[in-house]
Amino acid sequence: MQKELIIEAGRTESQYWKDLWRYRELFYFLAWRDILVRYKQTAIGIAWALIRPFLTMVVFTFVFKNLAKLPSEGNVPYPILVYAALLPWQFFSNALTECSNSLIANANMLSKVYFPRLIVPTSAVIVSFVDFLISGMLLLVLMIWYNFVPDWRILTLPLFILIAFAASIGAGLWLAALTVEYRDFRFVVPFIVQFGLYVSPVGFSSKIVPQKWQLLYSINPMVGVIDGFRWAILGGESQIYLPGFALSLLVVILILWSGIWYFRKMERTFADVI
Repeated sequence: MQKELIIEAGRTESQYWKDLWRYRELFYFLAWRDILVRYKQTAIGIAWALIRPFLTMVVFTFVFKNLAKLPSEGNVPYPILVYAALLPWQFFSNALTECSNSLIANANMLSKVYFPRLIVPTSAVIVSFVDFLISGMLLLVLMIWYNFVPDWRILTLPLFILIAFAASIGAGLWLAALTVEYRDFRFVVPFIVQFGLYVSPVGFSSKIVPQKWQLLYSINPMVGVIDGFRWAILGGESQIYLPGFALSLLVVILILWSGIWYFRKMERTFADVI
């Protein structure tokens, strides 16, 4: 049954959100296509989703634990401390990279066919989420290796995954729209990702930040996300600094709302600029 698109005065905004649902099959197609081509013609294929975080964990453990002598949280093995943070960080950083290039990569489709452009960067986030799920298998291996058993807090992990999703989509929408308008952002995004890796508590516990600076440090939205992941996965002595977590959550909500707003504002010009 063929569906008609009817545009009525004063109903543009509500029509747009309805169109997101109507074009859900396009969302599935774009996500599945990107998943299939991500590791196409690579020698070891999907294993890269495990190798990259594993090597990063090894390097961070050596540098921050063995050289810098930074403490873990309680009796948690340091590799698990690092990997519990690498999971959300890798998801976030990959999402930024995928989203920032998503509109440029689909330029021909944007200039020829009508559909809600919001579908393109959000479907790119799904590709990063698949990597996230695959990488999570290595965390299970580490837990078995160190005989580490999480407690009941692990049941709250989906909540923190949802927050990571919100942060990824919000920041990704900003970068996707900005990259169309200013192609310089293709060079800026790798720097943002690299810089963010070291200012976020990935290789170390956020507890080492002095108490008087923790609230300011939590302006970084990934601080709350990472601390939430560690609280859920590590259990035991891992604690969340609630004022800082609330601030990080507020920043995530602001980024998501403003990202959608800016993307929608610029969306009408994409076909002309791209």
